[in-house]
Amino acid sequence: MPTTLDEALSPEWLTAALGSRFHAVEVRAVTPGPVVSRISTNARFRIECTSPAPDGLPVDLCLKGYFGEHAEAARPAGVPEALFYRDLAAATGVRTLTSVYADVDAASSANVVITADVVAGGGRFLDPLGPYTVDQAAESLEQLATLHAATWMDPTVGATTWLDPWFARLGQSRGVTAIERNFGGPIGAGVPEAVRDPQRLYDGFVAVAAEATAAAPWCVVHGDPHAANLYLDGHGRPSLVDWQLVQRGPWWVDVGYHVAATLSVEDRRRSERDLVEHYLARLRAAGVDPGSEGDVSRGLRRGMVHGFYLWGITLMVDPAITTVLLERLGTAVDDHAALDAQR
Repeated sequence: MPTTLDEALSPEWLTAALGSRFHAVEVRAVTPGPVVSRISTNARFRIECTSPAPDGLPVDLCLKGYFGEHAEAARPAGVPEALFYRDLAAATGVRTLTSVYADVDAASSANVVITADVVAGGGRFLDPLGPYTVDQAAESLEQLATLHAATWMDPTVGATTWLDPWFARLGQSRGVTAIERNFGGPIGAGVPEAVRDPQRLYDGFVAVAAEATAAAPWCVVHGDPHAANLYLDGHGRPSLVDWQLVQRGPWWVDVGYHVAATLSVEDRRRSERDLVEHYLARLRAAGVDPGSEGDVSRGLRRGMVHGFYLWGITLMVDPAITTVLLERLGTAVDDHAALDAQR
């Protein structure tokens, strides 16, 4: 596993990595492109091969990894995503990045994912501050239904340890202190007063996490499906990206969060019921029973709390994004009285 970006983009390492799937490939040269490096590093690049690239291997690629001492402690966060692309993504049929290499070093948790370059293919990554329409939300809910139905109570998924639920661990990081910091300043100004209580949100999430961990039926969930974790592919279709929180869990973790986070408050209030019915119809068409109307309503409220908590503890993101998502999710939680324990 490479320890630096230069090593990862070397013809020698790329030949070995890509050769694990494309056996005849030999990378002769690499043209680096834009690099975005925060905790993880995302680097776009183009390869030139000694002979025409094999079928299925685009020459415009993107590599994601964790390089340097500053990123070493964060490597475990990338492990589920790399394993998802390596072992599961293609089998689910969900629309996501096309992976040509993904692997993890078990000893160090170092991980690298190489995918087709979405931008070079005419795609566009999304921003929570930009528009996301009700029709687009219907399409992305279809993709969540595809993922959920394909993995619903699957015995192989149930025996896969890297998919074991870890919702409870989210309640062990930051917690009330981080929520107080957000709610107490301008970032939390749009959160309705009725739900602007850090301890109450924390306690509500702990209960939701326990319920999500023990829930049955379960499936594979994305875990964090807000608009920044979506892109439009070359055909303009919503697609899912960033799988760091992938795990087994109930469908509602994704759906309640997604509906509340991607849409404006007005669009969500107007279209929420129709969108949820659209998602449920897709599940049922795949032979999956999501439960009674009461189960569905209860689940959606808990999914909204899950998303509200995740953004309540978020500190290292553009404050404008956190502000918008806290307002949307907090308003949805307030509209549904989702923090009331008896509901």
